[in-house]
Amino acid sequence: MIDGLYSAATGMNAQQARIDAISNDLANASTTGYKSVRFHFNDLLNQRMGNNSALTDRSLTGAGVQGSQEGRNLADGAIQRTDRNLDVAITGQGLLAARDAQGRTVLTRDGNLQIDARGRLATSNGLLLNPQITVPANADTGTLKIAADGTVTADGRNLGRIRLMTAQAPEHLRPIGANDFVQSPQSGALREIPQGDVSLTSGALEASNVDTAQAMSDMIESQRAYDLSSRAVRTWDDLLSTANQIRR
Repeated sequence: MIDGLYSAATGMNAQQARIDAISNDLANASTTGYKSVRFHFNDLLNQRMGNNSALTDRSLTGAGVQGSQEGRNLADGAIQRTDRNLDVAITGQGLLAARDAQGRTVLTRDGNLQIDARGRLATSNGLLLNPQITVPANADTGTLKIAADGTVTADGRNLGRIRLMTAQAPEHLRPIGANDFVQSPQSGALREIPQGDVSLTSGALEASNVDTAQAMSDMIESQRAYDLSSRAVRTWDDLLSTANQIRR
């Protein structure tokens, strides 16, 4: 009987985890380049009844469910024109490569680029692009252009090319906050994307790929499932209380 109580409780925990993930997606529905969370439910430990190894799967007794985030949905978001020459939207599976203070390669889909006090191109979070691209002090920033292959020019001079990178399993890159990602054991090694496999659109930004209507529907579904699981917990608690009274 205690297994039923435990299963209902794990159902509440799993639905709460899903609600948290959906809430985070909705909070970032207007964040540039944000990628929605992929959420999965998994069976917890299953135990086989009896010692007969030939028993079928129908002879398994479950012990609840677990909800977990399984990476990000990397579908492209809508392209929104800004007509700002430092804004760039990515089409395809690439991410902008930058470097943080610890020397790590940091990836992002947020193409709202800036020029720091020393004329270097940086992300909206202040991380310098990797490789570094510097705009000369005497250059007219109004002439700065970013080509589809990432080549940056100003006053007709080639200043370098924006590096786009990915991983063996980019959906499993580890988020570190502020819409940035780093390599993880699940994502595999980082690699540069060859020219032609991905393109940049200058004067535009990529919107979040969160489907707000679907997220709201999923939220309602999880809230109702959470309520059902909580009712099951109360029911099992009442049954256990009754059983204890009978034993007395």
